[in-house]
Amino acid sequence: MLDLPTQLCISRSVKRTGHEGNLQGGKAAAVVNRMLQKKELPKLSEGFSRITFCHNDAEVQAALGAYSGLGPSDGLPPGCFGQKSQDAKVQVGIMKFLKKAEGPSPVVSKVNSNQSVASIGSSEKKDSSLEREQMPILPNAPQKEESKGKEDAVQAIDNDVCTLAFPSISTADFQFNLEKASDIIVETVEEFVPKLGNARLVLVDLTYESKILSLVRAKAAKKSIDSSKFFTFAGNIIELSTKGGLNCNVIANAANWRLKPGGGGVNAAIFKAAGADLEKATNERVKSLLPGSAVVVPLPSTSPLYNREGITHVIHVLGPNMNPQRPNCLNNDYNKGCMVLRQAYTSLFEGFLSLLKLQEKSVTKRHEEFLHHSGHGPDKNVANGDLKNKRDDAVVSISSKKSRGSGDEVETHITRPRTGNSDSGTQTTNSGMTKAWGSWAQALYHIAMNPERHKDDILEILEDVVVLNDAYPKAQKHILILAQARGLDCLADVHEVHLELLRRMHAIGLKWVEKFLHEDSQLVFRLGYHSAPSMRQLHLHVISQDFNSVHLKNKKHWNSFNTAFFRDSVDVIEEVNKNGKAMIKDDESLLSMELRCHRCRSAHPNIPRLKSHIQNCQVPFPAFLLQSDRLVRAPDSN
Repeated sequence: MLDLPTQLCISRSVKRTGHEGNLQGGKAAAVVNRMLQKKELPKLSEGFSRITFCHNDAEVQAALGAYSGLGPSDGLPPGCFGQKSQDAKVQVGIMKFLKKAEGPSPVVSKVNSNQSVASIGSSEKKDSSLEREQMPILPNAPQKEESKGKEDAVQAIDNDVCTLAFPSISTADFQFNLEKASDIIVETVEEFVPKLGNARLVLVDLTYESKILSLVRAKAAKKSIDSSKFFTFAGNIIELSTKGGLNCNVIANAANWRLKPGGGGVNAAIFKAAGADLEKATNERVKSLLPGSAVVVPLPSTSPLYNREGITHVIHVLGPNMNPQRPNCLNNDYNKGCMVLRQAYTSLFEGFLSLLKLQEKSVTKRHEEFLHHSGHGPDKNVANGDLKNKRDDAVVSISSKKSRGSGDEVETHITRPRTGNSDSGTQTTNSGMTKAWGSWAQALYHIAMNPERHKDDILEILEDVVVLNDAYPKAQKHILILAQARGLDCLADVHEVHLELLRRMHAIGLKWVEKFLHEDSQLVFRLGYHSAPSMRQLHLHVISQDFNSVHLKNKKHWNSFNTAFFRDSVDVIEEVNKNGKAMIKDDESLLSMELRCHRCRSAHPNIPRLKSHIQNCQVPFPAFLLQSDRLVRAPDSN
């Protein structure tokens, strides 16, 4: 859409001769003025997906170059770009304008949104390309410094569309081969696009002529990749919203192994734009990265990048290095380099997917947290199965910068190759994902490290183990045997050196079972670990099999104790003894399986119906539970 400034239209009409009706000078300007009062601009509601307003010849040429350069798999974000105030339609002070010297500057000064007129600027003012409201940078368009502030930015993308913008990893300072890198990008994107739902991935570089963008565009065009889920974009990754019209909730940083500012390129730009808040938030979660790994860091709401661009998370990712002037150079070993780069992109995209999954839980989680802190307790005013228990998962919101709450309140995830013990404070899964724990998920860790400060919550303090009641028990009897060893966040951290500790925890659990059976001989107990616990610090569940508890409220609660997600203590001990580690069955699909009775395996539609059935079910437990002492009951019981 060619939308020339009012002053320029009038200036041209005054200078032009041969108008119909012999209109010249001021008369021509008056006619133009009347026409402008009835001007109607195209709207997205009329069926357009994207409208670009051009205000001069340079912008017209830039827009034409952008659109003509698009390939089959490329796309530009939908929305309205470059539009000035729709109220600036009426030209006043025509006679004053006519008194100006010839060749008046084509400038329209900014008007208040409540005004309906645009005043004429003087010939001494700057060129309109600097004074007009911001227009997003299009591919091939000249990128100029804009003088307008954040309030003038065009809202081009719906903030509900979660977007990860990422640069090409390792191809700049680390000098990774562009052909090989582009192959890996396209192949990894193709793998993850079907998992994105309504979210999308955007490969970003500074210029549209970037070779890596060209290679990726060409190779993606040959694949069946949804262009609305993945496309390339030219722009500065720290100004995509304000200058590119592309709203991104999450951006990736091609980080260095120390996760420190500096080094130039994307890393230096992101740390500088985000301010000290990003470095602090990063250091609180992890101190360094291995090649092929990534860490998700919530961007505090005090960060300039959060407020200006709407970015809620930064994912630091470290790729392979082929530059002999930089640390950990692979010396052109592209077999290993390609493997590491593929793992880096996999880690990056898995981190983004983890945010998407946790976003779905944010609304119910925040509501329950509010009830808990307001004194209503976690169970009051909560419908069965409707709200998640606070201990299940941490909250992550990546909806927009306008969402309430600080980024400090969310849980972050680190993704990396499985290379042995995870760092303290992280949980590793079979998929190679680890997570840094949110503040509430650290409660057990703090109890284990300083049990003397929590004597009111503890049943027993031993040399290397603490025993306490589960705060939200899922059965009549539900206690936790908590290891005090540092670096044992979860079952994934357990190795052969911890075998004696596992046996000791099991023995202590049996001692407490004996005590409970003395009180009620009808109870039956099971001892085991969650494959991927919601709370940091290795803990053994000792839980009675009645599951009679108001805290057992949803499918996830039930399945976490009654599917392969729950690893029996006797099996864990045997596996660590034979293989040096335990099997981790942390597939999230296990937690969403249909509700089935743990005795007769009958299916039930909801938790209330299941609980009602359990109270009356007399069918013997499945054979596998009756073997190897997986179930513990009174000696004289059948």
